[in-house]
Amino acid sequence: MFILVFMSSRWSVCFFFAVKRKMKKNIIFAVMISAIANNIFQRVLEDYHRYDDIDHPMENPFDNQSLEHLLYLKCWIDTMQWHMEDIVRNPNILPQEGLNWKRRIDKQNQVRTDTVEYIDSYYLQQYGDVQTKQHARINTESPAWAIDRLSILALKIYHMDQETKRTDVEQAHILSCQSKLDILLEQRKDLSQSIDELLSDIASGDKYMKVYKQMKMYNDPSLNPVLYKKTP
Repeated sequence: MFILVFMSSRWSVCFFFAVKRKMKKNIIFAVMISAIANNIFQRVLEDYHRYDDIDHPMENPFDNQSLEHLLYLKCWIDTMQWHMEDIVRNPNILPQEGLNWKRRIDKQNQVRTDTVEYIDSYYLQQYGDVQTKQHARINTESPAWAIDRLSILALKIYHMDQETKRTDVEQAHILSCQSKLDILLEQRKDLSQSIDELLSDIASGDKYMKVYKQMKMYNDPSLNPVLYKKTP
């Protein structure tokens, strides 16, 4: 049983996630997970921008024991953080307000990391009984961190597309953004294929998962010297 508790200033989500070990025939792990993830990410972006409010409560439509639930949560967290980063870059922001946003971003980033690790835990249990082949190779990143990149790409694509539709800028800006959008779309296509191939290789035993926790130090008062050093 994995338990994730997500808290922000005005809303909270509790996610209780149980995984059964014997699920090898579940097609979500064998067929085009990227297409499922991309569709969910697009839904998140549409849901969020219907209100365009960082503190609007998330309404996750998926079963809270499903991978889809985690993917929706992951992209919602990313979307909130995207807009926090926009706010904190306002050159006219008051110092205290900027500091408050930066601290909130730090907390949000830790939740983001935790969520990625829950997704990896899901896959570790799903493929726990796979017999790896003698020639099996390890990948440079885990499935969940690749999916993390896919979620961020969805955000870039959404907002770059919005830039191509502006009416208050010169045509050169539109053309530049369209060129960038084309590259982002190609990048998503390539990354999606890579994720599907990685999971297929893990399922067949041609690759194996090895997950390292991020072990972030700056949030840990026992590891950050600014936090643990005593004032003389």
